Amino acid sequence: MSDTCPSPAQVTAGLAAHGPALLEVSGLCKSLPIADGTVLEVSRDITFTLRAGEFMSIVGPSGAGKTTLLRTVSGLIQPDRGSVMHRGQAVRQVPSWLSIVFQEYNKSLFPWLTVRKNVMLAVHSQPKAEARQRMAEALNLVGLYDFADRYPWELSGGMQQRVALARAMASHPELLMMDEPFASVDALTRAHLENMVQRLWAEAGFAALLVTHDIGEAVYLSDRVLALSSRPSTVLAEILVDLPRPRDRATRALPRFYELCNQVLSYIENPEEREPAAAPHHPSACSPAGTSRPDLSCHRKVVVRDD
Repeated sequence: MSDTCPSPAQVTAGLAAHGPALLEVSGLCKSLPIADGTVLEVSRDITFTLRAGEFMSIVGPSGAGKTTLLRTVSGLIQPDRGSVMHRGQAVRQVPSWLSIVFQEYNKSLFPWLTVRKNVMLAVHSQPKAEARQRMAEALNLVGLYDFADRYPWELSGGMQQRVALARAMASHPELLMMDEPFASVDALTRAHLENMVQRLWAEAGFAALLVTHDIGEAVYLSDRVLALSSRPSTVLAEILVDLPRPRDRATRALPRFYELCNQVLSYIENPEEREPAAAPHHPSACSPAGTSRPDLSCHRKVVVRDD
C-alpha cells in the first residue's frame, strides 16, 4: 500500500462519484423528557449529508447525544424540528433499506433462539428459500456458519457481535448504522471486527454511519468524521479523511493518520472553544412555537481540510 495520500480535491471528487445524496439531515432538533419533569435539549440544528456508499463516523464529547441522533436519523424516534430525507423521501419510521447494529449485543440477540434463527429474523418477510440463502450468506461473511445452531449465550462477546452484524447484513441494507458496536469487546477482537466491517462495506457497497468514542477507529474506517459539540449538540466540523484505501494496520502508522486523529481530538477535548460556522438564522427552528433564540443558536457545518 502506498503511503502517498490523495489531495483533498481528489478525495472530494471521489466522494462525489458516489452519486446523489442517500441521506439528508437538515436542521434536526431533539429534546427528551427527564425524570424531574423538565425537558432536556439534546440536539440543535444538526445538518449533514451522507452519500451512497460513503462511510461516515460521528464523534463527540460524552453526553453529546450521539445515540439520540442516530436513533432520530434512523426513524426509531421522531425529531422535534427538522427533517431526515432518503433520496428525497421523508423518513418517518425505521425503513426496510436500513439496518442497525447496537452496542449491547447481549440485549439485541434473542438468547432463546439459535444463531440461525436470530439472523432469519431480518429476512422473515422474504420467501423461505431466499431467506435461508441470505442467512447462510450473511453467516459465511462473518465466519460463523458453522455456529448456526448454537445459542448466543454459547458464544464469546465478539462472536455475538458478529451474529448481530450478520443479521444486519442479511437484509442487504443501503445504509448500515452502528452505535458503538465494538465498545464491549477486547482490543484484539475490536481490531478484527473493524477490519471485518471495512471488508463488508467495500464488498457490499452499502453506506455506513458509525457512532463511536474511539477517534482512531473513526479515522481508520471513515471517509468523513462528523465532530459534535457538547449538549445541546451542533456540528462543529466535518473532517475529511484523506487516507488511502484499502486500510490495514500500517495505516495507523502513517503520519497523516496521527494528524487527523489530533485534528478530531482538538474538537472533542475543547468543544466550548470551537464554534460552528454560523448559518442563516431560521426563526424558531430549534425553539418551541412562540419563542425565539439569538441568531447564533443554530449553526451549520464547517468542513476542515489540511492543504
